[in-house]
Amino acid sequence: MSHRSYTRRDALRALSVGVATVALPGCAVLRRSDPVAPQDQRPNFVFILIDDLGWNDPAFMGSDFHQTPHIDRLARDGVVFTSAYANAPNCAPSRACILSGQYPPRHGVYTVGSSARGSAFRRKLIPIENTAALAPDHVTLAEVLHAAGYATGHVGKWHLGDDETGPKPQGFDVNVAGNHAGHPKSYFSPYQNKDLADGPQGEYLTDRLTDEALRFIEANRSRPFFLYLSHYAVHTPIQAKSDVVAKYKRIQDANRATGTNTRHQHARYAAMIESVDDSIGRVLRQLDELQLADNTVVIFFSDNGGHGGVTNQRPLRGAKGMLYEGGVREPMIIRWPRMTQSGRRCDVPVIGIDLFPTLLEIAGVAKPPEKLLDGVSLVPLMRGKASLPHRALFWHFPCYLQGDHPDSHDRGWRTTPCGAVREGDWKLIEYFEGGELELYNLANDIGERNNLAAKRPEKARELHALLRNWRRQVQAPVPVKRNPLYKPESEGTP
Repeated sequence: MSHRSYTRRDALRALSVGVATVALPGCAVLRRSDPVAPQDQRPNFVFILIDDLGWNDPAFMGSDFHQTPHIDRLARDGVVFTSAYANAPNCAPSRACILSGQYPPRHGVYTVGSSARGSAFRRKLIPIENTAALAPDHVTLAEVLHAAGYATGHVGKWHLGDDETGPKPQGFDVNVAGNHAGHPKSYFSPYQNKDLADGPQGEYLTDRLTDEALRFIEANRSRPFFLYLSHYAVHTPIQAKSDVVAKYKRIQDANRATGTNTRHQHARYAAMIESVDDSIGRVLRQLDELQLADNTVVIFFSDNGGHGGVTNQRPLRGAKGMLYEGGVREPMIIRWPRMTQSGRRCDVPVIGIDLFPTLLEIAGVAKPPEKLLDGVSLVPLMRGKASLPHRALFWHFPCYLQGDHPDSHDRGWRTTPCGAVREGDWKLIEYFEGGELELYNLANDIGERNNLAAKRPEKARELHALLRNWRRQVQAPVPVKRNPLYKPESEGTP
């Protein structure tokens, strides 16, 4: 039975009879009889996913303008992963990877909407067709935890389909506000969201989603639960509460008066981040008040890099929509009071697909047989080990994304079809239109400014072979067919 034909019914039947799993390299073998915690003490999970939050947007990651005291507290109490990555440079594929535990070629969600974005006359290749929804036959993290007795709640952005492929058919007992939409029509009520009743006039969406999350926690306080709090913030439209915006404008005025320059300088965006921070503070406070904090794992993560028009991720290169570090490197915290040493920073490269096996190991839940997982459990790192078994991380983005950015590979594009690999300190990006290779040593060039492909051809060949071999293994399609509409004279025109 292939991973593509392995269905939800197979998974739930296997899990219900406690079939043991076979571990992937670097993963512990998990059996229902060998949980991390006893059955009556299984930990809860609160997974907080922020949309478009840049790597250094929170204060704990270096922002000298955004105020994030509650996120900073979470960082002090948990493990900060400083080399954490999204599986893709934009929303939908990153989320599909988190929930399926698989790289994009396994599920076919490569981008948002069409893969043929931008001017047809400037696309040299016909991109690989994109799948807009996570197909029902992909067993999700929520389904596996639900089958093991967890209450499962989805609050916020889904962006992986609607109705038949929405949160409830994919393992969630509760869905609030999740459907095909990639961003809200408005952050203020009325929301015009068919899966979220409007609140009082002017109610703020981030606050409302937090209210719904707190209700879920309260309702399930006596049983293990998995809450996926997937905020629409800080995605566009950039809308924030006026009093908080005014606060940051006063800070800007004071900075100008003293000649103080800050990395971040967008008052409305800063106000959106503060509302997210307030949300996290409320969640942490409720866990404390209900005496659930010690037995609740809190994960904080972002789905892709920050929006280039509102945030500055220097020293990283690029932004959302690129395979440079600014497009895929994310802030990430895991707090597990019973097991993690607080205030620790871990520089081992990790990626979104690692969260599926990590949560299963913590919960003591077996991976369903023949459910293929591409990631590895991060529990050893959370327990203080210095490394994971040797591996490389991969990206595959056979699509076009329009938009001009000074850091992009091609003027007028955020990215053209490409792939990438990181192994150790080295990272290689391959652009499919012309076969260009870019090689960077992130240990001394985190900003990816010094392309070493010509100076280190042996390393470039080594990583390129590794990337091509991975593509063969996962059957990743590469666009090769020339676009008959392409006009060379249009090059260089955004």
